[in-house]
Amino acid sequence: MRILVAPDKFKGSMTGREAGDAMRAGLLRVWPSADIEVVPVADGGDGTAQAILDAVGGRRVSRIVQRPDGEPVDASFALLSDGKTAVVELASASGLALMSSGSNDPLTATTYGTGELIVAALDSSARRIILAIGGSATNDAGAGALSALGARFLDASGSELPRGGAALARLETIDDAALIEKLRGVSIEIASDVDNALVGPNGASAVYGPQKGASPEDVRTLDAALTRFADIVKRTKGVDVRDVPGGGAAGGIAAGFLALAGGRLVPGAELVFDVIGFERRLDGVSLVVTGEGKLDRQTLSGKAPFAVARAASRRDIPVGAVAGAVDLRGEDLEKLHMAAVEALAPASASLEQTMRDALALTANAAERLARDVADRITS
Repeated sequence: MRILVAPDKFKGSMTGREAGDAMRAGLLRVWPSADIEVVPVADGGDGTAQAILDAVGGRRVSRIVQRPDGEPVDASFALLSDGKTAVVELASASGLALMSSGSNDPLTATTYGTGELIVAALDSSARRIILAIGGSATNDAGAGALSALGARFLDASGSELPRGGAALARLETIDDAALIEKLRGVSIEIASDVDNALVGPNGASAVYGPQKGASPEDVRTLDAALTRFADIVKRTKGVDVRDVPGGGAAGGIAAGFLALAGGRLVPGAELVFDVIGFERRLDGVSLVVTGEGKLDRQTLSGKAPFAVARAASRRDIPVGAVAGAVDLRGEDLEKLHMAAVEALAPASASLEQTMRDALALTANAAERLARDVADRITS
């Protein structure tokens, strides 16, 4: 019997590979002769690069770049085994997690370090850039990253703007000649699952700015600045990114790269599945087991376990899930097409204990799942 184990990371406790190996150990207690392949998955958030590396091979490349406040940070990208594809996680260079609590200034935070990572990837011969943009600390429409790649954002006097989203309120001219040359022959795919526009009440500043430390006044300042950015982009390139669904992702870096870097927005899980060849891995499989830290309503919005379940259900392959916590019931579980779902521990267990014992609990939960679905699996 062939089983495919395809979990996302369990944030804060296990990588996708660690969770998958623990699930495999539990499944083997019930089916000791099963052929079990572990293929971690992701949906464009942090952990995407590692999941793809685990699935297709390659190496990590480290560089010292600028974090959101301009200080140096040791970041990395994944150069895949084909030597031409790089996975760059914005969170590695420009993520909110890099900043100590309360220290991030969304008015001046920059994506410049993410651009430095892309430059390093291009210098390593990459010609396909997969940009995973979850977890940003920034609200600069990607202007910082685009500057690192050669774009110049100028005020009315012809001086370059300082970094950060607020400065875009003074934007008058975009010089993208060096950027165009730098990206000649390069494709950039932006992995994201949000549908927020760049500006307005559902835009980058209003929805995500407060999470990055923006006050109500800051939100108004940033929204006006991004509106100015969109106006100058339209005047310069003839492209209107103001209301593009998803353009507001990661402080508007999606809109910036769509307009100026020829980027293409792709649902995160769909992009990851394409790179790792997920569909072919389903051939001959009798059971798929997925999982993540918490199965909840957000899972249904296209996160990795939902995408796994949907792909398997199209082939009538039973799917089970192991999760740190399960906050779905009835109809919502039916939408996941799950044959069985197991939480790592009872709801009464403390989070600290569950995270500490995550590997053993995951193996035990996978064993329970296997016993629950055994009579429904055709070997």
